[in-house]
Amino acid sequence: MIKSVAIQGVKGSFHHIVSEQYFGNQMHVKECLTFDATVENLLAKKVDAVIMALENSIAGSIIPNYALIDSHNLHIVGEQYLDIQHNLMALPNQDIADITEVHSHPMALLQCKEFFKKYPHIKLIEDKDTAEVAQRIHKNNLKNVGAIASVLAADIFELNILAKSIQTIKLNETRFVIVKRENHEFPESEINKASVKFELEHKRGSLATILNVMSDCKLSLTKIQSLPKIETPWSYAFFVDVTFDDYEDYKKAKSILKIMAQDFKILGEYKNAKLQ
Repeated sequence: MIKSVAIQGVKGSFHHIVSEQYFGNQMHVKECLTFDATVENLLAKKVDAVIMALENSIAGSIIPNYALIDSHNLHIVGEQYLDIQHNLMALPNQDIADITEVHSHPMALLQCKEFFKKYPHIKLIEDKDTAEVAQRIHKNNLKNVGAIASVLAADIFELNILAKSIQTIKLNETRFVIVKRENHEFPESEINKASVKFELEHKRGSLATILNVMSDCKLSLTKIQSLPKIETPWSYAFFVDVTFDDYEDYKKAKSILKIMAQDFKILGEYKNAKLQ
């Protein structure tokens, strides 16, 4: 049973919101500054699971996190999609005209840059984490400084929201995965999504052949991401997500891919959180 979970960021962050949505608000949350630190806590058995952002509908894949899961032989046991809404916030009794600096994560700043073109007097400064900036403003009583963060962060750190949903593209989803040391979450009858990794010989048609096998076995490809093999220049590993209606179809594909692909590896078998 999961009793504790590590997140990148502090309470009020989007990772914290996912932890509450997936596990409820009684879970002990371990705050970490980096994804590496979350994994270190998991490997040291200081927490039972890690919540990790894996891809964003605007920015794409968070490739280092694929590598973290793979290199430490961790297992994806679930997923959660979150609608990311960025809000500009500051200490009470201030308005946008009073704000001279806004600190936030580089990705949040990038996703909100059109909004700030209307306010050239505001200097945008990259920082470690969205909610951590909100926490710092509250703790140090920083006037004239704004944060871009969630509504939950504004509530926790008693900040006033000056502008809601300031991201340029309003539909902004991030896919998060729940990661553990082992995977025994669901019976086969309830599993309808899998994340796998494999390598291929560098020759014409090798990837197409693998994709045809998946199609023939009635698997739907929802994600494919290549990652360079640092030790072998111009060679790549492929990270693939597939969904299926029948576990037996996936089982058949798995047995074939183990033979056809090099270093075939299962990163996770779990329930699909996205409606197809």
